[in-house]
Amino acid sequence: MNNFIIVNQKTDSGMTDQPVQQQINIELGEKEAEGIYSNLAIITHSPAEFVIDFTRVLPGTPKAKVHARIIMTPQHTKMLLNAIHDNVDKFEKKFGEIKLIGEPPGGPIFGFQPPTKEEKFH
Repeated sequence: MNNFIIVNQKTDSGMTDQPVQQQINIELGEKEAEGIYSNLAIITHSPAEFVIDFTRVLPGTPKAKVHARIIMTPQHTKMLLNAIHDNVDKFEKKFGEIKLIGEPPGGPIFGFQPPTKEEKFH
């Protein structure tokens, strides 16, 4: 697995952003290693940052609690988006397409929906 990190490098012509392969040792604490289950992410943003709140919604529970909040720059958010897209592609090549339950064949429908054949007008 190749990990590339964008770093500022000084060259004869000035500063440049070049991908450089760099090894980073990452410590994973015991609590963090357990992980947190989330089935809902709420994403908000400002011009300076993206905020992703991870929560879980359980049947019969009227209230959901935020279990983790991640705050990122727009650049890091886009890098995360690209990394997730790349990993989903790799996953689907190995295990098959991830199907979204309840989604119609053409993708999700938002807003008003036409009545189905079974529905009657009054």
